Amino acid sequence: MSQVTTIGLDLAKNIFQAHGADAAGAVVFRRKLRREQVLAYFAAQPPCLVAMEACPGAHYWGREIGKLGHTVRLIAPAYVKPFVKRQKNDAADAEAICEAAQRPTMRFVAVKSEEKQASAVIFRTRDVLVGQRTQLINAIRGHLSEFGLIAPQGPSHVERLITQIEDPASGVPEAARCCLLMLVEALRSLQEQVKSLDTEIAARAKADDTAHRLMTVPGIGPLIATALEAMAPPAETFRSGRDFAAWIGLTPIQRSTGGKERLGRTSRMGERTLRRLLIIASSAVVRWAKRKGVPFGSWLHRMLVRKSPMLVIVTLANKTARIAWALMTKGGIYQAPTVAA
Repeated sequence: MSQVTTIGLDLAKNIFQAHGADAAGAVVFRRKLRREQVLAYFAAQPPCLVAMEACPGAHYWGREIGKLGHTVRLIAPAYVKPFVKRQKNDAADAEAICEAAQRPTMRFVAVKSEEKQASAVIFRTRDVLVGQRTQLINAIRGHLSEFGLIAPQGPSHVERLITQIEDPASGVPEAARCCLLMLVEALRSLQEQVKSLDTEIAARAKADDTAHRLMTVPGIGPLIATALEAMAPPAETFRSGRDFAAWIGLTPIQRSTGGKERLGRTSRMGERTLRRLLIIASSAVVRWAKRKGVPFGSWLHRMLVRKSPMLVIVTLANKTARIAWALMTKGGIYQAPTVAA
């Protein structure tokens, strides 16, 4: 029987599919495994390359299987899909993972440590709470508009509506007021929870040296600095700041052919949370620059003169990501250029 060199493992909740291949790519075995059988099965296998799709639970299994002496590689699902033959099922997926892992130019995802994953939970939790807060604000705004009570858009203006709800002399019917007060109570609870998380994030940024240095970059505050530390893989994983920005999803889609370069919209691939935070921060920097002005001849001034605001925002986010990568790999703090750059 041929020696297994690569195993593709299709992850699931309960029933996993393993596909083993030798160095030539020939099939050695196909096997279904229940969740409780996975570690015992791989413990009995000789050390080899084990590949999985980068999906929920993949980092956990990567750490556990790696402890058994195997080399673990995680592959982005988009890179596995081209290797699926005809019908899609667990066995075909496992075979595709195995074939993709054997490609010499395949790109892999670094297996995250348990501490790294735990550090990212605070940002995932904050995203959920902020989304729920937005949902409640929209609900309050929509209900009150039915009674002719409106306010400007934005979370900062919702207090006007809350005042109308709590005022017995307003035009809100009593039958609706009791329900709207429940929404107000839930909204205030969420605001307190988000504020608590922001305080925790600020404390983490203050205690972390890398985050402290990242905050010297214009547009990067405690939230983005700690998010870069918690969510991004080791900076050494990327060859350059351009690769890091592309991983976040701040580069245009290419549809080039015949020697003609055609660049489209922003790819939006990669880490969504980091991309959103960098875009929001860059939009704030651009708004401030348009309101207060920037040094004549500076990079931002030249961009604002020639390009549309949204294009400048995305470009600035890309530049900020590349600067952050340089600080994380080479150390030091950000120093603003003294000449046009």
